[in-house]
Amino acid sequence: MAYKLINIPLEFEPALEDVQRINQQLKREELYLEPDNQGLKLYLNKADLKALQSLRSKLPSSLIDEMVTAIEKIGSYGVKGGKRIFVGYNKERKVQNRKSKEKARVKHFYTIGHKYRDKNTACPDEFQNQIITGDSEEVLKKLPDYCVDLVFTSPPYNFGLEYETHPDDSFWKDYFDKLFRIFDQCIRVLKYGGRIVVNIQPLFSDYIPSHHLISNHFLNRKMIWKGEILWEKNNYNCKYTAWGSWKSPSNPYLKYTWEFLEVFCKGELKKQGERDKIDIGVDEFKKWVVAKWAIAPESGMKKYGHPAMFPEELVKRVLKLFSYQDDLVLDPFNGAGTTTAVAQRLGRRFIGIDVSEEYCKIALQRVGEK
Repeated sequence: MAYKLINIPLEFEPALEDVQRINQQLKREELYLEPDNQGLKLYLNKADLKALQSLRSKLPSSLIDEMVTAIEKIGSYGVKGGKRIFVGYNKERKVQNRKSKEKARVKHFYTIGHKYRDKNTACPDEFQNQIITGDSEEVLKKLPDYCVDLVFTSPPYNFGLEYETHPDDSFWKDYFDKLFRIFDQCIRVLKYGGRIVVNIQPLFSDYIPSHHLISNHFLNRKMIWKGEILWEKNNYNCKYTAWGSWKSPSNPYLKYTWEFLEVFCKGELKKQGERDKIDIGVDEFKKWVVAKWAIAPESGMKKYGHPAMFPEELVKRVLKLFSYQDDLVLDPFNGAGTTTAVAQRLGRRFIGIDVSEEYCKIALQRVGEK
């Protein structure tokens, strides 16, 4: 039996008979006492404090009080059956024969039969470190297969925002049909082991779960789901606004203070790269693998004349967590160029595509800023 040892200093020497009487009333597998020249040694596995305190009436109350006080000072414990558990309470349940069970379940079974090949190609120099004005569906057709390391993008959400270049309130089927054709091109040009990260927010008022529809598309293309990151924007004005049926279950409208980052891999989960091209720090790694990122929204959208931009901090985390230095990063909805500007600053190569000539000019200026 494992115990937590607690030393209880006393101003008096306890009588051996008193210690023995207390031990007779305790369950040794839970806790017991031993006298010590400095006081008492309490061997503690678990304890029912109410039951322990009830012994004060028939046992030396001073010793019982010292035991209770010592136990109550322990701040970390589990609770089961009314008892505080002090040993093994936070130990993860161990899965026996984990490897064989994983093999039996078949990891990412939905990718069985994929035809992705483990043979990457170089991207032609003419496309590298370029901001390209055009329709991504058509521009991407000019790139060879398996030449991009990371796709990070945030497509227009179809919320009805005022873009000067295109409508943002399309019929939903038309919107997704076009979006998925572009994503299919992104999958094609992505390297084996490469990642696609899509920042998206559903349109809750239309009850369109965009993040689920997009994820389903990648699953249907036999991409591996690596995970989902919650981007907590701390938009408390949104959080405390009442919508829908006020104080009624008839039709309450749920509000959200976060967006989603859906992360997918092509062919395999592990991305090959050189160790000296890793630029993520230890503290950054430990913080960022917790998949809820509290990052304030972009505050400089008026400066760039764009109604929907994500912040540079978001891009920095995605690039450092999912890519190596010198990797080629693609944003097919580059907008005012946040992805490409951060990629350039972090020593990545980049391709940014957008239909707006004005946004592409801004993006070019930003990658020129050191």
